[in-house]
Amino acid sequence: MQIKKFEIKTDPRVETVFANYPDFVRDKMQFLRDLVIETAEEIKEISKLEETLKWGEPSFLAKNGSTLRVNWKEKSPEQYAMYFKCTSRLVDTFRLVFDNKFKFEGSRAIVFHLNEKIPVEELKECIKATLTYHKVKHLETLGI
Repeated sequence: MQIKKFEIKTDPRVETVFANYPDFVRDKMQFLRDLVIETAEEIKEISKLEETLKWGEPSFLAKNGSTLRVNWKEKSPEQYAMYFKCTSRLVDTFRLVFDNKFKFEGSRAIVFHLNEKIPVEELKECIKATLTYHKVKHLETLGI
């Protein structure tokens, strides 16, 4: 069996953003980051994941994928979120498939409250659909 080569290219500014999150949310943001990286590593079609900043927010890009962002904002300190391209079918599909599992913000985000337990397997399915979006967008539920 051949071991898959996987590369992460990280813009150093991403580390700064994570280091500057308040203590009470930093671990939660790092958990989302780790989950995105872990999920990308599990997808055989992905050999490279890029971590960068879009609109000042940590963002993840993969070939054939849609941009996925994570952030916590001072104006809503009790929550943090994973953001998706609002013109895609991603959030509408997540709402259809996982309606009772997540809280959504329009067609752009899955929102988590600080004290909430995240449904990890379901979120990984959302991450996978995002990172492979251009290969699965023709499928009714994006391969979920």
